[in-house]
Amino acid sequence: MKNRFFSRDLSWLTFNDRILDEATYARTPLKEKMKFLAIYSSNLDEFYRVRIPVLMALKKINKNEAIAENIIKKGEFKAVKQTIVQQQERFGQILSSQILPLLHKEDVHLVYNEPIPLTILEKTRYYFFCTLAGYLEIIYPKKQRFFPRNNQLYLAIFFTDQSDEQLALVNIPSNIVSRFLKVDFNGTSYILFIDDIIKQYLQVFFPEKEIIGVYSFKVTRDAELDLQDEYEGDIAEKIEQQLNQRDFGLATRLLYQPDLPETYLAALVQVFTLKKANKVAGGYYHNLKDFFDFPIYNSAWEYKAAPPIVSCLKNEAASVFDSLDRRDLLINTPYESYDTVLRFFNEAAIDPYVEDIYTTMYRVAPESRIARALISAAKNAKKVTVFVELKARFDESNNIKWAKQMKEAGVQIIFSIPKLKVHAKTTLVKRRISDKVQHYGLFATGNLNENTAKTYTDHILLTAGREMTADLQKLFLFLAERKHPATGDYILFKQLLVAQFNLLPSFINLIDREIEHAQQGKKASIILKMNNLEEQRLIDKLYEASEKGVQITLIIRGICRLRPGLAKANTPINVIRIVGRYLEHGRVFIFDNNDNPKIYLGSSDWMNRNIYRRIEVCFPIHDVELKNRLCKIIQLQLQDDVAAVNLDHCLNNVEKPSKNGIHAQEDIYRYLKTSVHPINL
Repeated sequence: MKNRFFSRDLSWLTFNDRILDEATYARTPLKEKMKFLAIYSSNLDEFYRVRIPVLMALKKINKNEAIAENIIKKGEFKAVKQTIVQQQERFGQILSSQILPLLHKEDVHLVYNEPIPLTILEKTRYYFFCTLAGYLEIIYPKKQRFFPRNNQLYLAIFFTDQSDEQLALVNIPSNIVSRFLKVDFNGTSYILFIDDIIKQYLQVFFPEKEIIGVYSFKVTRDAELDLQDEYEGDIAEKIEQQLNQRDFGLATRLLYQPDLPETYLAALVQVFTLKKANKVAGGYYHNLKDFFDFPIYNSAWEYKAAPPIVSCLKNEAASVFDSLDRRDLLINTPYESYDTVLRFFNEAAIDPYVEDIYTTMYRVAPESRIARALISAAKNAKKVTVFVELKARFDESNNIKWAKQMKEAGVQIIFSIPKLKVHAKTTLVKRRISDKVQHYGLFATGNLNENTAKTYTDHILLTAGREMTADLQKLFLFLAERKHPATGDYILFKQLLVAQFNLLPSFINLIDREIEHAQQGKKASIILKMNNLEEQRLIDKLYEASEKGVQITLIIRGICRLRPGLAKANTPINVIRIVGRYLEHGRVFIFDNNDNPKIYLGSSDWMNRNIYRRIEVCFPIHDVELKNRLCKIIQLQLQDDVAAVNLDHCLNNVEKPSKNGIHAQEDIYRYLKTSVHPINL
């Protein structure tokens, strides 16, 4: 089947384009529109830090071999750059033709690429000299050793003289102070970029020079750490040392304002040795992820409040463990309160019957209440073992901080496994009453992080199921050895699907079972929800199933390398993408199994990194009521004709005809509140 896989990177870029769509819709409140622009900007920065270095490296390898192995297609890097340019132009159009006029209607004047109004000039002068000036650095890069830090904003100032001082730099300290200044005058709120305020008073720093040009720019750098496959000594210390160098990595992009003359661009490239970096003409302002902190507070500009539903236990007086002895609990964030998860950890810390706690941590909240509970548990004489993944990109420093604090409190810390990331989100609690030991497990699709639980749609299962917790104990025993599974290693997991062991063959077997049912004339269908779908063997298996009569529907938020519409049979694969108020993050795998559904949740996308280079855990749902609840949630997403789009065979986001006005994220909240937790009404 020719061209059966989309480009990984072009597919991701269509997701970022879908983010821009959300900023254009009338249903999106004004401040939320600006947040979607901020998300786009932040995503693109990460793309240049993480993916562009990969594409640049692939250009250097044997091109014929790369194309043959389907690693990269001819012209792909060029197509990526063209797509980004088109999207940036669209970004600018949305901002200038939609956002700015809407702000004006609300008596808010975002001063954008225009002179500062004379009526507020004195207030900006006061702010400059009393606040901003103390954060500014003047650099002459031809005279001083200077290295532009990653994504730090700078102004390049050019002078008339031809000495080494014809170019100077001034930092824009948006990493220290607010990017914006709000000035109210005569019924209008003026919002100014500090970039413009600094430009206004630059001459103060150069009283004897004639400034002939001032232009903003930033340099984006490769984010990858140079980690060795095998670690000797203190891995945390080694990673900390490399984190200090991350902002000085290989330059992947020089982003500059569009009217920068070619001669000045050449001067910047030369002085900072940026010949190999991508030179990108952007807008007049960079780092518009700062729109996250736009300084206007108006509830009408934001989504209608949707407070998390309190998931009441059957018996408020009982402990969460007593409740789990009776039945499993499922929490669906952010619709339902994360407090039940926090209670699970808090009770484990103080319960006199709890002896041991084991957990994995991938992205820890900056002020983690879970980590605090684990520290308390250790101080309360519980044996606490925490596997901390130090290779969680952009969270390494925070994870190291918490690992140190927990270790000081007596928590046993296990660090990263060479050549693997532990991405599983699991916890095991052992509780002894008399001579009876009961195990309790927590399994999640997202990180144990109370902050992201407010905006990420995830699922957390709490269970006392014996086989599942026995499997989990086997996993933690393996993690304690801190080793990569060797060829021939075999751990028998009866319930859990664990990457590196049985996850890949188990999913293939589940697909094969649906193929067998279809060929027998039985009902056969697969519904998969993931963040990303990349791994070719699994995609090929889905193509095979579709060709043999299995009905397949995919809900894929981001990267999707499967190309819809290629099946030979009359059962085309349907791919849906949902972007809305919350980030769709949960992974759900539903196999019809001849009307006896097998349902798994888990931490694993179907990407090469998840399947082959990580420890992931997917877990079954057995409770019939919880199965039905999950199926209802997924059905609402499949029926969404407001926030959902179809991905077509050309990688386009195609809006659905709006027939029933089903907005899954709103309707799921309504369903859980009225049908599952009516006590909250």
